[in-house]
Amino acid sequence: MPTPTTLWGGRFQEAISEIAHLFSSSIALDGKLWREDIRGSIAHARMLGEVGIITKEEANAIIAGLEDIANEIEAGTFRFDDSMEDVHLAIEQRLTEKIGAVGGKLHTGRSRNDQVATDERLYLKHAIPELADKTSEVIRVLLDKAEEYIDAIMPGYTHLQRAQPVLLSHHLLAYVEMLARDRERLGDVLHRVDYSPLGAAAFAGTSYPIDRAMTARELGFASVLENSIDAVSDRDYLIELASACAIIMMHLSRMAEELVVWSTREFGFVTMSDAVTTGSSIMPQKKNPDMAELIRGKVGRVYGALINLLTLMKGLPLAYNRDMQEDKQPMFDAIETTRDSLEMMALILRETTFNIERMRSAASGALMATEIADYLVREKKVPFREAHHISGRIVTFAEQQGKNLDKLTLNEYRNFSERFDSDIFEYLDPRRSLIEKKSAGSTHPTMVKEAITGWRRRIP
Repeated sequence: MPTPTTLWGGRFQEAISEIAHLFSSSIALDGKLWREDIRGSIAHARMLGEVGIITKEEANAIIAGLEDIANEIEAGTFRFDDSMEDVHLAIEQRLTEKIGAVGGKLHTGRSRNDQVATDERLYLKHAIPELADKTSEVIRVLLDKAEEYIDAIMPGYTHLQRAQPVLLSHHLLAYVEMLARDRERLGDVLHRVDYSPLGAAAFAGTSYPIDRAMTARELGFASVLENSIDAVSDRDYLIELASACAIIMMHLSRMAEELVVWSTREFGFVTMSDAVTTGSSIMPQKKNPDMAELIRGKVGRVYGALINLLTLMKGLPLAYNRDMQEDKQPMFDAIETTRDSLEMMALILRETTFNIERMRSAASGALMATEIADYLVREKKVPFREAHHISGRIVTFAEQQGKNLDKLTLNEYRNFSERFDSDIFEYLDPRRSLIEKKSAGSTHPTMVKEAITGWRRRIP
């Protein structure tokens, strides 16, 4: 006969093989959802009692038993093991042990299909705001650093080549903008998660007079999913969350990469404290940016979770299929890896010192080539294309002479154009370059300060 620990054994004459049981068991992963499972079961039991499907006394006994099980799990006196098929069966079996046959009435009017979808959505309603909070914390640390180094000048880059001077704070605010969009994406996902599948049963609904709106309200959902097939057979909300996590991790990886590169002796822009670096087992001089590198490396896990979920759902016919049991590992991995990486990035940034003089020194020299062209356009009315060509020839000459642009003489400038006057040297000051930037959202110091103030209001 089938094992008595299955919910579905009545139709079967033989027990499932041990290998098949272990292969199909999900308790190691969905056991993490025990709080959500008990919470959903309490709401379901209360509703069954209110509408008269079971008596209120039976409902109260079930609720008390579920609360006792929650206390047992919290205290560590009840543990899940591989003999249990899943978290739903484990809790229901323990409930029946505690309160008797009435525990078997809990499953009236529902299925494990709508039960697990409810558990996942309840879990996400807690996990998504936590991710948003962790994202906000990184934003706040970036704003702290932007204010601390408000006057620091650095070279901006394109193609990893020095391009034009910018404020370090302006550079950091670029990541603030990215992470702020990440927060918005999380909010969008949360909006679509906030619907209850409970009561959809296996996929067709139930003949019992359940009140889905009541359980949705008790569980804090905004409403119910209207179509019972859709309620149990899609995991688009997990795919969307994994996508949001993947984008967050991509942004963290870009930040981590810059910190890794900037911490090298070749750049020397930042120094990370001992709290977030490690040493070498054979090279005593090394101070390795391992935590930043690990963030960069963990991106692959979250990308993998996204691809895992997309592949899992590809081609599945409606409604529920057992394939969908495999959604737990990528769900947990995407959330936990992203959460931990956000927490670590906030710490790395706090423990990082920016080397102002090294950055300012790197922001001089050929980076002022655009300012030379702008000088010719604004002051001498030279067409931009001609000014660009003149400036490029001057840069080449300066490189051949081994000089910075501000070390060339006025006569040397006039060798390339008679329009140059002594005021050209005013344009070669990196700070003037910043002040000359007039467009909205630019690196102009006033605009950067206003941006920081604005973000402080939005991310208190």
